[in-house]
Amino acid sequence: QVQLVESGGGLVQAVGSLRLSCAASGSFFSINDMGWHRQAPGKQRELVATITRGGGGTNYADSVKGRFTISRDNTKKMVYLQMNSLKPEDTAVYYCQAQSIGRVYWGQGTQVTVSS
Repeated sequence: QVQLVESGGGLVQAVGSLRLSCAASGSFFSINDMGWHRQAPGKQRELVATITRGGGGTNYADSVKGRFTISRDNTKKMVYLQMNSLKPEDTAVYYCQAQSIGRVYWGQGTQVTVSS
């Protein structure tokens, strides 16, 4: 079992920055890829960014490329999402995700609200 707890969300003005953190506990050794997803009101949950086990491979949604950066620190069991140049359309609940063989784990989410 893996538990994920997000933090760092909040209210920020457009073009501002936020850094989300996700703390993992439990069977962290079993985790491969990790990532961030988001869900805006009335919309489906969507992929924001993913990162491979060793951190050498990343993938981003087109809408956040060049503005968001995902990173992870396996020694601290943490994954981060640095969000710069935020836009009102980035407003959503952001969820941390971890994948192991045959299992997907989710955090409870953290709200990010970007005002214009």
